[in-house]
Amino acid sequence: MRMASCGGLSAEEEREVNSFLERVNKLREEEKKDAIPKNTAVKFLMARKFDRQRALELYLNHESTRRRESLINIYPLDDYLKQELNTEKLTILPGRDRHGAAIALFTARLHTPACTSTQLVLKGLIYQLDAALESQETQRHGLVFIYDMTESKYNHFDYELSKKILNMLKGGYPARLKKVLIVTAPLWFKAPFKILRLFVREKLRDRVYTVSLSQLTQHIPKESLPRQLGGIAPDTHAPWLLMCANVTANQNADIDSYFSACKKNVERNSRGSVSRRSLSSDMSDTLLISDIDSEESKETINEKHNCEDKEKEVQINGDEKAEKEVTVEKEDSCVNNSGKRRRESDPILESGSVKKTVDSSMDYNNSETMDQNLEIPKKKRPLSGSSNNMIEDSVHRSETGGLTLDELAEHCRQLKRKGMYQEYALIKLEPPSGTFTVSKAKYNLPKNRYSDVLCFDHSRVRLPVKEADPSSDYINANYMDGYMQKQAYISTQGPLPKTFGDFWRMVWHCQVMVIVMTTKAIERGRLKCGQYWPVEEDAEETCDEFLIINTGTEQHQDYTVTGLFLHNTKTDESRHLTHLQFTSWPDYGVPSSAAAFLDFLHRVRSCQADATARLGNAWQDHPLGPPMLVHCSAGIGRTGTFMTIDICLRKLEDIGRVDVQETVRRIRSQRAFSIQMPDQYVFCHLGLIEHAMRQGKLQEIDWTGFDESDSESD
Repeated sequence: MRMASCGGLSAEEEREVNSFLERVNKLREEEKKDAIPKNTAVKFLMARKFDRQRALELYLNHESTRRRESLINIYPLDDYLKQELNTEKLTILPGRDRHGAAIALFTARLHTPACTSTQLVLKGLIYQLDAALESQETQRHGLVFIYDMTESKYNHFDYELSKKILNMLKGGYPARLKKVLIVTAPLWFKAPFKILRLFVREKLRDRVYTVSLSQLTQHIPKESLPRQLGGIAPDTHAPWLLMCANVTANQNADIDSYFSACKKNVERNSRGSVSRRSLSSDMSDTLLISDIDSEESKETINEKHNCEDKEKEVQINGDEKAEKEVTVEKEDSCVNNSGKRRRESDPILESGSVKKTVDSSMDYNNSETMDQNLEIPKKKRPLSGSSNNMIEDSVHRSETGGLTLDELAEHCRQLKRKGMYQEYALIKLEPPSGTFTVSKAKYNLPKNRYSDVLCFDHSRVRLPVKEADPSSDYINANYMDGYMQKQAYISTQGPLPKTFGDFWRMVWHCQVMVIVMTTKAIERGRLKCGQYWPVEEDAEETCDEFLIINTGTEQHQDYTVTGLFLHNTKTDESRHLTHLQFTSWPDYGVPSSAAAFLDFLHRVRSCQADATARLGNAWQDHPLGPPMLVHCSAGIGRTGTFMTIDICLRKLEDIGRVDVQETVRRIRSQRAFSIQMPDQYVFCHLGLIEHAMRQGKLQEIDWTGFDESDSESD
């Protein structure tokens, strides 16, 4: 790290510099490293207002950060680094704030995590910050970091990178971080922002601002901002990179000339060329800090389906519901020790109880698309006369009634879409068949993702009470019966970060081996579900007493299968789970064909059968195994659709008849409002018919005049 002249120090500051050098260079001598020059010492002392002890801590943190992130050697002639620098995602602006601080600008929409690495971005950041810190004015007055999220999408956001930049700037880099300005943050950023704030010292939290474009000039003079941020400063990224190169090459570059010369030329060049950072359109004020922290930001499930023109439930009489303005539901963080890291020398893994490859529930040698004529695997079950009350007590039994496949197809053809909507409307008019007392308790309300999607008291999952807290037994989840199987499923909402610990307690307590997810984490720019499991292979998360490790991921066109190793650190027990996520549900409506959904259901059943077989004699209840956990966002729409089709298919396989309408009624008796939209109700019928056609049990059907509709689903 090169330094410019350090003149202008007071006698007391000179003494602190000498003491700091003596202490640090003694440490470096023990490590057989070269001594640092006086100018480097000044940087660290300036950053901590010449408090020698705090400056020493900063130095040690700085060294540790560079070693940990492999940032010791930065070569500006490296082709990958040059390509990263030329993206213009990060630059140092030529102006300063009103107090003389330098301004670093990160443009989020120019960052594509899949096209670069965190290490490369950090190298580009440090390379430019090192150059900026050659200025004594920057050393004394610090740094303002602008994170411009204008026109950025969720795929531009890199949580791990953001966390590392904050960690470095807050205590691992020799610069005074004066403030962080997050510009035009979209609504989906609210949850990551909540978590990121945990990694910032309390003192620094007061310096993190979420501002609109119009508010930005309250912090930074217009003359110091580029045009895309409402300022008049020209694009100076190319001359800035040239200045960085001169600094690195030890060519005695006058770094202050960059700031002063550009300042003088602001107005003269205000009509200059447009940089890559320029916007395609004007942006309105998007999100204020109050939007992030407001309790009123929690949306209802009805609002979720009425927040855009295309997100309106079709009404039978043709009228449309009025639109409601919504914000994304409030998210809080999981436990503070939550994190992701590579598996290295973990005693649990050393024991041989875990393998790096995916367990037997994941067949990588059989990952081709399922044959269209494959039957969904089914398992022999005891007759209903068995003494097993897991069968006797299910609300879905093998009673007579219902329709054959031919009758079901004709029923749909006769009713058409509109008639099926009316049939669904009659079900929807029926009042809930239970109470919601526990869900409505004041201390449980924050655990509900949507304020109007609550749990029936009679079927809710009860967690073991934790630390004598009676409210700790609550999670927004209900047991659901399958065909001839008591508590075949658990229907739950997409976990909130604040309920991640409860979610994994439920998985452990209920012996869940298969988790079915029918939504993406982000859809239409809205947060649908928290990221409660590690996505990358070999990555791990810690949540409360649970360690979760990704043992392998299998990507398919329409779904993803992930092996998870779940370790309970309190009991020192471990289990292998399978996480299956359906990724082809369209942002609007339902799938045009059920083929992909049926293949997904086939794989879910196969994984459940494998998991049950692995349990062996340890599982003594229903032969189909422990409950499968199924969730979407609210846990009623796509979740109810999945269960309805699975239950109806099993009944068809058993007795050759099915009653979709009655199945939906009974599902709603255990999880209120399941099958949330009319199109989902229609999809259940058409999915059964499509399965029968794939099996050759029905001929092609003429759907002419079926009356397609634009109704939406969860």
